Amino acid sequence: RHHLLTAQLFFNTVCVCVCVCVCVCMQSCHATKPDMLNVHLVPHTHDDVGWLKTVDQYYYGDRNDIQHAGVQYILDSVVDQLIKNPDRRFIYVETAFFYRWWKQQSSATQQTVKQLVDEGRLEFVNGGWCMSDEATTHYSAVIDQMTIGLRFLNETFGPCGRPRVAWHIDPFGHAREHASMFAQMGYDGLFFGRLDYQDRAHRMREKEQELLWRASDSLTPPMADLFTGILPNGYNPPEGFCWDQFCDDPPIRDDPDLEDYNVDDVVKRFLAIAKNQATVYKTNHIIMTMGSDFQYENANLWYKNLDKLIHYVNALQAKGSKVNVLYSTPSCYLQELHRANLTWALKTDDFFPYADDAHDFWTGYFTSRPALKRYERISNGNLQVICNQLEVLGGPVSRKGPFGEGDSQTMKKAMAVAQHHDAVSGTEKQHVANDYARKLAEGWQHCQVVVSNSLAGLSSSSAERIYCDNLNVSVCPLTESSKKFSVNVYNPLAQPVNWAVRLPVNGTAYSVSDAKGRSVVPVSRATQNVRRNRGFAVNELVFQVQAPPLGYTIYFVSLRQDGPPPASTQPRPPTVIKNKYRKLNICVYVLQFLQVTFDPDTGLLSSLSNLETKQTIKLTQNFYWYNASDGKNMDSSQPSGAYIFRPNSSTPFVYVSPQTSVVQEVRQWFAPWVSQVVRLYTDSRTLELEWTVGPVPIDDHLGKEVITRLDTSIKTSEIFYTDSNGREVLQRRKDFRPTWQLKQSEPIAGNYYPINSRAFIKDDEDQLTVVTDRSQGGASIQNGSLEIMLHRRLLYDDFRGVGEPLNEISSIFPEGLVVRGRLLLSLDRPPTAADTHRPLAQQVVLFKWFCPVSQLRTHHFSGLQAALPPAVHLLTLTQWDKDKVLLRLEHQFQSWESKRNSKPVTVNLQKLFSTLDVLGASELNLSANQWKDEMSRFDWTPQTDEKPLLKTFEDHSDWEVTLRPMEIRTFLLRVRLR
Repeated sequence: RHHLLTAQLFFNTVCVCVCVCVCVCMQSCHATKPDMLNVHLVPHTHDDVGWLKTVDQYYYGDRNDIQHAGVQYILDSVVDQLIKNPDRRFIYVETAFFYRWWKQQSSATQQTVKQLVDEGRLEFVNGGWCMSDEATTHYSAVIDQMTIGLRFLNETFGPCGRPRVAWHIDPFGHAREHASMFAQMGYDGLFFGRLDYQDRAHRMREKEQELLWRASDSLTPPMADLFTGILPNGYNPPEGFCWDQFCDDPPIRDDPDLEDYNVDDVVKRFLAIAKNQATVYKTNHIIMTMGSDFQYENANLWYKNLDKLIHYVNALQAKGSKVNVLYSTPSCYLQELHRANLTWALKTDDFFPYADDAHDFWTGYFTSRPALKRYERISNGNLQVICNQLEVLGGPVSRKGPFGEGDSQTMKKAMAVAQHHDAVSGTEKQHVANDYARKLAEGWQHCQVVVSNSLAGLSSSSAERIYCDNLNVSVCPLTESSKKFSVNVYNPLAQPVNWAVRLPVNGTAYSVSDAKGRSVVPVSRATQNVRRNRGFAVNELVFQVQAPPLGYTIYFVSLRQDGPPPASTQPRPPTVIKNKYRKLNICVYVLQFLQVTFDPDTGLLSSLSNLETKQTIKLTQNFYWYNASDGKNMDSSQPSGAYIFRPNSSTPFVYVSPQTSVVQEVRQWFAPWVSQVVRLYTDSRTLELEWTVGPVPIDDHLGKEVITRLDTSIKTSEIFYTDSNGREVLQRRKDFRPTWQLKQSEPIAGNYYPINSRAFIKDDEDQLTVVTDRSQGGASIQNGSLEIMLHRRLLYDDFRGVGEPLNEISSIFPEGLVVRGRLLLSLDRPPTAADTHRPLAQQVVLFKWFCPVSQLRTHHFSGLQAALPPAVHLLTLTQWDKDKVLLRLEHQFQSWESKRNSKPVTVNLQKLFSTLDVLGASELNLSANQWKDEMSRFDWTPQTDEKPLLKTFEDHSDWEVTLRPMEIRTFLLRVRLR
């Protein structure tokens, strides 16, 4: 069937009869016994795509002094053992490893593996390039990494290789948006292993460890409904039944002539475990994971003992035993649960935060390695925005043009690896984090060729593009040394956007063609300290630009000989209030839409006003830090680490009275290692806070977790809101869990949640939204406040396996890592706030991109015939193969949050692009590995009176598609370059 993904595109409205040879997967599930307890044994290995060792080291089995693990040997051994006994089963998860192994096999081995897959003896579950993290990943990157893995399986094995089950056994908490995405990708169910210890105890009592997760409040059920099962032992075997080469449990010794014969003891212990497990699950089917981290390198050990276990336990059925043991897979187990035709508990929130004991909340990794988290977010923008989009818009010349052969695949695979739950999460060893960053940098180098070729073709100029990757610290050799240059400004969004460009320069006055709001400001002391010897600019040129949707504008910049820029082009300066007592310049900062005031006594922010809506709130913003627990206290020996956040006090240490200066922006210096710049831009409805933190001092031998806190006059009633993987918003309440009674033991860490792109607090009158530039942890500990963790430097390992403290240094910062980031603040009325923060979050994630060019004439280009409606986000535009592109259109509003934009929107695919003729279109599921109209999933009945509603589409024609709130629709388009 997968070959039809190409064939069908050539026909749109014409009905064609084709004779196709269809691969039929053999019935692979072993028979169960309805009058017995059926124990499904699932042989598996959990292979981290980097953690204690790099991806390459794990695959080849290198650096076994760190951890003995070699994935290539696992796959070799498992395939050999599956061939020997047709009853045996095995599941495999990480396509990044399997893809590498597959490419190295002979055609004979590949044919054998295909037969194992067709017969269901080797089953792929999950199937993404990796098993992604769920707290710190953005949905666009998750969809991409799933697509790349599932596409390989689809093209290699056809329908028999398509996973039916999502398998997230190791992530440290589970996001609602992930469940929604899995449902839209066609999965029948999800299984995971990590669950809060109090939540698990509650679910065991109520027999609710298997449930129906309703993962969207906007998508019509069952579109985002996903059956979810919680595994009984994490993802490990039952205690005493591990038979890997590094396990200590005794093998089954079944020779009755030997003194150490132990079959009776093994069977007795197994039956006791099985019957005990059955008491906390709902059906006469239970699942046991038989494997763990990097196991089955010598698969014979496992299978020889499992064969015996199945034989001897089932032999007791002749004596009246009611336990039946069988080799199984998650999809076979799920099939039996579906056949039970029961009703299931309904869940609508998520599984954050996760704790495995009273003082052990896994909320530190929401912020761990903030520099890597930012680099991953930038790389996602580079891939989505520049590499993918410009490769399509530029056509074949983008892949082979004046600057050489371009490549987007390297970046796609590097980004896919970075989504792993020990990558962007920040929970890996330092040398592994460095390797993730290296792979991203290598991918970006390949993408730059694609970009240069594409822009050269679109602008009819082969002028060299300069990629200034260190603009966040005001470094760009071309703009620092040139008197004349051009700036190529690209907008990845489907709507026109205005924004401010900041370029390092050494002149004092410049002219910029067609730009508004020009100004030159000195480079701040903080920036000079951070960039070290990497640049020499003394000033920054700031000007407002506009770029058309999915297009670019070229601006020409030239140095003026004398004098400042004309007064008419300067932004309105802030009103400066002199404080005669403390001799600080404190200002009321006023531009077109916002007004910001600072307290004359402390130098801190004191209020924020929206001049359009006539709103004003009290707003104080400061920096604090929690001293990290070293584990030496009465309550618990648990220290803070890469995973765990555990402050040694509920009261953070505070900075007050920063040194403040005003240079067309407010610069605050809180300490030698904490500073901030407060900015308002012309035509902007947001306040920018650019923070710089580090090196975090540890001379006092205390680890520190640095936060910024916004204290407002908003009446929040201990409630705040966070996004889920950058999409839907969830309500959070202090010391509360929606589905179980929380006994709070960590009043700070136990109230932290992941913030992937934004969080907000609100009451009936005011809503303050904070948009972040990376994934971070945050909380609302006090009424009217919102705190966000920015940086962590710790001195102890937290005993969760990584084996080293989170104490980052680098060659540039040997004394400790310095991190810089931005928070964007907006103030609105609650009924209309989403109209601002939804598009703003997309702008930050898919950041507006620009590159200086030696010299180009002014030029404009848009890849769209017209801007798309505000509710529609162009999520994916990427080359699929020679004449086909993959397109995802997303309705980016929830059904309840905007009177104006939470409505269905219709888009005409044939009238979308300015450079492409769309010749054919076929709709796929979210992961692009099935036709949408042929995707079928199990129906489940929740414990509620609601009846599932089947989703229907009401498109007006073959070319017009309708998007409803929170809906993503995926299309494979056959195109021709105009």
